[in-house]
Amino acid sequence: MDNKPLSDVERIKSASRHLRGTLLESLDNAITGSIAEDDTQLSKFHGIYQQDDRDSRSERKRQKLEPAYRFMIRARLPGGVCTPQQWLAVDQLADEYANNSLRLTTRQAFQFHGVVKRNLKTTLQRINQTLLDTIAACGDVNRNVMCSPNPYLSDVHAEVHSWAAKISAHLTPQTRAYHEIWLDGERLTDDPEVVEPVYGDTYLPRKFKTAVVIPPQNDVDIFTQDLGFIAIIENDQLVGFNVTVGGGMGTTHGDTATYPRLADTLGFCTPNQVLDVATQVVTTQRDFGDRTNRKHARLKYTIDSRGIDWFKHEVELRLGRKFEEAREVSLRGIGDRLGWEKGADGFYHFTLFIDSGRVKDDDVNGRRLKSGLREIAVIHTGEFRISPNQNLVIANISLANKAAIESLLTKYTLHAPVSVLQSHAMACVALPTCGLAMAEAERYLPELVGKVEKLADKHGIEDQPIVLRVTGCPNGCARPFVAEIGLVGKGPGRYNFYLGGGHNGERLNKLYLENVDEQVILDELDVIFEHYACDRQPAEAFGDYCVRARVVTATRSGIDFHDDTGRGGVTS
Repeated sequence: MDNKPLSDVERIKSASRHLRGTLLESLDNAITGSIAEDDTQLSKFHGIYQQDDRDSRSERKRQKLEPAYRFMIRARLPGGVCTPQQWLAVDQLADEYANNSLRLTTRQAFQFHGVVKRNLKTTLQRINQTLLDTIAACGDVNRNVMCSPNPYLSDVHAEVHSWAAKISAHLTPQTRAYHEIWLDGERLTDDPEVVEPVYGDTYLPRKFKTAVVIPPQNDVDIFTQDLGFIAIIENDQLVGFNVTVGGGMGTTHGDTATYPRLADTLGFCTPNQVLDVATQVVTTQRDFGDRTNRKHARLKYTIDSRGIDWFKHEVELRLGRKFEEAREVSLRGIGDRLGWEKGADGFYHFTLFIDSGRVKDDDVNGRRLKSGLREIAVIHTGEFRISPNQNLVIANISLANKAAIESLLTKYTLHAPVSVLQSHAMACVALPTCGLAMAEAERYLPELVGKVEKLADKHGIEDQPIVLRVTGCPNGCARPFVAEIGLVGKGPGRYNFYLGGGHNGERLNKLYLENVDEQVILDELDVIFEHYACDRQPAEAFGDYCVRARVVTATRSGIDFHDDTGRGGVTS
């Protein structure tokens, strides 16, 4: 590996002068709606992805026009928590500069889609005026730190969320580039005083994801994260965290050297050790991650290449102490508890279902999400919490304000009935904006869920909380490889079909059929649902049944992900 040339992105980072590149020149170039090719890599560190409208590509090419370049902006939001005032500000930005909708991401952040280049700087300045930012929302750094919303453990949530926020701040890049380019800060030509104490001059080999989870729900999919902290609560007090490392979802079709992986547990740490642990895990990956092959650059491959024992030893050397033994902990489902909950502190919380996290008014079905949430934000005195399942918790509602919130929920049809399957389904953005998408996901999910629901109703299992996730490509943004049913785009209208993920997020699923269309998927589910309805054990989850019935083999190790694939079990 040491003799291999570095990837081209490493060259770009090294020459970028701490993430500056030629972004200022790209923004000033009015001839094109795009930015320079190298700058498209650097813009990610600033929370910006260059995209284009793929639905219009062919027609624009025929007219000899450049693609309809637009930009996606991701605002960082540690733990997914924001104030009503911040909600109102981002809602207005979506109307003024994006596509009149707001998207809540699977990492509990905001995304704006459809921003044109001339509005980039203004949009980022307005985001910063709300006391949010977009730095490190993307790129080869630690991204938005996730945290369980957990409305029914209000007191503990505040303390645990504070650690998510501290981790986020601690791992934020120190370069002034963001402030100079977007916020008109003083420009320092060489920035000699900048020292990136965690990242160094070339940052990480690849993206890095951190999450904090509050048991018993595994709503953040803790084992899919590069770095995870599982809160250990004893006698209603936070005593520390179990530390997990090496999770990750992305893979590449046809390349068995790439695979999703579930994290391993290193041990236990106390709260005052959290930032040191985060630093040493990240710097170990910084120093030993593969910078020659970006497909092999995530922490999961560093650990599998060198071994978890080696990795733990290296982190402990840097810490100057050994981890304590991990505490016993039990995790269950990965879904959200929708509707009203009363917290331990007497405040109320309403978890609102939002299909694929897309906040917009649906005048056809009468569910006016965007307008309703705007009115709620005007009177709400608590906070909003984005869930890892792209739903929204209207949190910390006082008893005095509960009736007014309920009235607005009713007025805008916000708490319309949601099926069990619908509430456990998730999709990535995919087409038309994502340049990596091979198939539909977000736009297709409602139609697919409706068809799968009919099969569930047919076999009397409509009350089963089956986790269904769809992505347009194998990068895994909606964490499809831990779903009980996972569809991963292979081409227009065609998907790789996975089954058998653990309902609590502690088992990978397995490829069942490759490159199939909707009809094949539905035909196969029809048969498997029939057997599940007849043969399931009491309280047996669908994914567990698929493993027990040998529809697919149980898989926890990513190295085994591509083994023993194909049709099997009850439909053979």
